[in-house]
Amino acid sequence: MKDDRRENRESAIETAAYAVLAERGYGGTSMLNVAKRAKASNETMYRWFGDKNGLFAALVQRNAQRSAERLRAAIEGSGEPLETLRAVAPVLLSMVLGERAVALNRAAAGDPTGGLGRIIAEGGRARIVPLLTSVIARASETGALPPGDPTERAELFVTLLIGDHQIRRVIGALPEPTERDVRARAEVSLSQFMTFCTAPVPST
Repeated sequence: MKDDRRENRESAIETAAYAVLAERGYGGTSMLNVAKRAKASNETMYRWFGDKNGLFAALVQRNAQRSAERLRAAIEGSGEPLETLRAVAPVLLSMVLGERAVALNRAAAGDPTGGLGRIIAEGGRARIVPLLTSVIARASETGALPPGDPTERAELFVTLLIGDHQIRRVIGALPEPTERDVRARAEVSLSQFMTFCTAPVPST
C-alpha cells in the first residue's frame, strides 16, 4: 500500500510538473509551484528529487522507460522483421513528437547545465537505436534485406523517420501530428529506407 501511495503521489507530481512547464517554461518552473499544483509539500519534493534538475531528470527517465517499453512491445508483437519495422515506426514517431517529449526537450533547451539534454540522449536515441539494430540485423539474416551494417542502418532509419520534425515541434513551428499523419510519414520513411538498403552498390 505504501508503494502504491508513493506511485500515486509521484504521478500527481509528474502531471503537475508538465502543466507548470507548459505554462511557465523551464526557467519559470520552480519546485514550489509544482508542489502547490500537485498539492504536495515542498519538503517532500526536495526529499524525493533533490532540486528542479532532479525532478526533471526523473521525468525524463520515466518517459524514456515508458517509450522503451512501448517499442519492445511493438517489436515483440510482430514476427517478420520488415513488418516489425512497419509496426515500430509510427510508435516511435508518435512518441518523439508527442507533447511530453516536446516539453522535456524544451526544458533541456532551457537548462544551462546541459544535464537534461545528456539524460534525454542516454534515455532516448541510446536506447532506441540498439532495439532497431536488432530488428534490422534479423532482416539481413533472414534475407529480407541485403547484407549491411545494422547499426548504420538503424541510425539511417531514425533519421529518415524523424528528420527535422522533432526540432520543429520543439520550437513551435509544427503542430502535434494526427495519427493519420504519423502513419503516412512512417510508410514514406520505410519506403525510403528500403530503397536505400536495396540500391545497387556502384562499382569502383
